[in-house]
This record gives sequence, C-alpha cells and structure tokens, in this order.
Amino acid sequence: MTMASGNVYYPDYLQLDKVLNAQDLESVKLGQPAHDEMLFIVIHQAYELWFKQVLHEVGSVMAMFADGHVDDNGGELNVAVHRMERVKTILDVLVHQMDIMETMTPLDFLDFRDMLRPASGFQSMQFKILEARLGLRMEARHGKQYYTSQLKPEHKAEIEALEGETTLLELVNAWLERMPFLGKSYWPGDGPGFFALLEKLYTDSLVAGEEGNAKLWKDLFVDGNKERHLSPKACRSALFIMLYRDEPIFQQPFRFLESLLDIDAGMASWRSRHLNMVHRMIGLRVGTGGSTGKAYLRGAMDSHYIFSEIADLSSFLFERRKLPPLSAELKQAIGFTAR
Repeated sequence: MTMASGNVYYPDYLQLDKVLNAQDLESVKLGQPAHDEMLFIVIHQAYELWFKQVLHEVGSVMAMFADGHVDDNGGELNVAVHRMERVKTILDVLVHQMDIMETMTPLDFLDFRDMLRPASGFQSMQFKILEARLGLRMEARHGKQYYTSQLKPEHKAEIEALEGETTLLELVNAWLERMPFLGKSYWPGDGPGFFALLEKLYTDSLVAGEEGNAKLWKDLFVDGNKERHLSPKACRSALFIMLYRDEPIFQQPFRFLESLLDIDAGMASWRSRHLNMVHRMIGLRVGTGGSTGKAYLRGAMDSHYIFSEIADLSSFLFERRKLPPLSAELKQAIGFTAR
C-alpha cells in the first residue's frame, strides 16, 4: 500500500496498536475475569466510532447551510442529501449491532455489571453532542434535570455551551425561509394567492370531527406558534416542496427533508431497540449511571423527535389533481428549461 507521501503500512495507518489494545477489562483488574465484558467494551467502542462519523457528516452538512446559500448549481444540496442518507445507513447499523449485544445473556452481564458503576452509556458525550447539534434543546429533553448530572464538570459545561450554538434544525428553517417561489411575482393578479387557494382546499377536505384542525392551519402557516421551531414561512415553503416534489428543482429539497425524517426514525429505532435490550438485561432496575433505566429510555424514545414538525406537514397534502396550477413563468423558473 503506497501513497504519494511515502510508504504507508496498514497497521500504522489505522493505529491498530492503540485500537486493539484499548480494551481494559475491569473484571480482569479485579481478578474475576468475565468473558462477555470484552464483547461489551468492543460494541460500545464501535458505537462511539460510528457516532464520530455521524458527527463528521452532520457537521459538514451544517457548514453548507451556515453560509446562507446552498448552491444547487454546484451540487451542494445533492452532497448534503448523500451525506444525510449515509447517516441514516449508519443508524441502521447501530440498531443491528444490538443483535450482537443480545447474544450476551442477563447472567453474563451480571458477571461484571456492578464493576462498571457509575459508568453508563448515559455519559456518552458524542451522542449528547449529536442530539444537540441536530436541534434537541435542553428544555425539550425528557428528564432534563438529570441529563448532565452524571457528567464531569468540563463535559457538562461543553454540553451546556451547545445550547447557544446554531442547530441543524435552525439552519433548515432559514434555508426554507429563503425559497422565493411563493412571492407575489410568481402569483400575480388580483386573485387569491397560492396559500389562500390551498387553505380553501384544506378546509373543504375536513370531515366530521376535524373542525378543530382549521386552527392548526393558522398555527403552522399564518400566526405561528412559539412552541414550534419552524416558522410559518418555513412551513409554507416545506409544504410547497412536498406538494410539488415532482418538479425538477424540488426533487433534491424533498429528498433532503425526507432524509431528516429518516434520521429521526433511525434514532427512534435505536432508542426502541436499546429500551428492549435494557429491559431484557436488567428488568426494572436502575441503570449503572443512576438513571431510571427502562422508564427513562421510554420517555426519551417518545419525546426526543427533532424533525417531527416536518412530518406534521403531511396533514396538509392533497391529491395531485387538486393542486393549484402553476403559472407558466413559475413552471419555467422551477424547471430545467433552456434560457
């Protein structure tokens, strides 16, 4: 294996002397070797390596969105979609790693579990950083009073500092707000604008028992709701993309929005599988880090969705045949046509 910089030796390049000697079993230190502790360490080290890769991918996408201009002509959005789909694939791998973990029985785990206190997966800095960078703020966390209590002071400070940094969710909101195709220049004349037409379609579609959903329309698209993270303008743009996703210019934006929902689903799947494994391993006992174990994981699984407001917009989709027609000028602006 030769590179321009000189001879590169495989074990040196991967620093395998460090990686393969980073498994220091507590049970061996205490003179009570537990066979499955090696599996436990390797699995969790693999998780942390994958978290590092996920943070690398998410960070690169955030950098694309942070300059206030996602260059579609330069392929930036295509690259962002590709990398976010990679993140989803990694999350799928994390879920499947549970298959290996579950070859360890509860009794195998008990051979060394008490030697680990108070270490816990709850102290994974990278996973906390990932949630924070994606957009999960402290006030939205389940068990927020406990969330940083088991961290070292310097790690607690690092997590708390992230509360003041821009999140991917906020960058997506700003990106959606910049979409120009709902402006008056594309919907000329004295007639109702696009969203007035769409609101009538929506209210006319409501059936018995859905009358209260008329307020939902105003909360999302008109007045706004301070408890939500996407602005009315961003919601209008996202819905427009979803409704007209077959148009050339919206195909990649739609895939990007879908990738965010896929990541939410992937993280929820991981939490669900983790919950079931914890219940199988320790029943209703508290975690080694002092959390409530299954109860905490259940609450986090139900409440830690980050991009759910995008999924909410499916409430306002319509059959293609009912959509307001686009003007010739707008069709040209969003199509691949010769100028």
